Amino acid sequence: MHTVFFVLYILASIIWGDWKNWKEYYSTFLFFVIGDLLYQFLLYNHTMWFFHISFDEEYLKNHTMIALAKMVVQYSTTTVIFLGNYPKSIIKQFLWISLWVAVFASSEYLSLTFWGGISHHHGWTMGWSILFDYVMFTLIRIHFSHPLVAWGLSLIFIIVLWHAFDLNLDLLK
Repeated sequence: MHTVFFVLYILASIIWGDWKNWKEYYSTFLFFVIGDLLYQFLLYNHTMWFFHISFDEEYLKNHTMIALAKMVVQYSTTTVIFLGNYPKSIIKQFLWISLWVAVFASSEYLSLTFWGGISHHHGWTMGWSILFDYVMFTLIRIHFSHPLVAWGLSLIFIIVLWHAFDLNLDLLK
């Protein structure tokens, strides 16, 4: 089922993605990926969410393969659509971010409740996912214009989440 979502993201990016300017978005795409890689590395032994295989298990054999495919396919396509069509007015910016939060949260909810493509652990909930998505999309936009500010705010958000979930350094491998 993960493949179905990937195909939908690819089709959406063909229709709405600003691929002609992909180089402008490249560093922000890498920021997006590094954030997920950092999560995968730091919380390897204490995952907050876990991807499960489905009919596409022949090539998406485990959580790691699914996560890497998401980073390459979903994050690249999201970046060229999200930044390539980012509106100018504050109200439209909030609505644009909210639309993307709805897209990500809806796909996660479907995966969580209908086909078991993801499971939450250690106190993570859909509420946390929605909050995380709002912060993530805001930081993606900030990174596009002000990379160092986005990195600083990301560090603060990581520390807030670390304390909110009462994580400790013993969890690290």
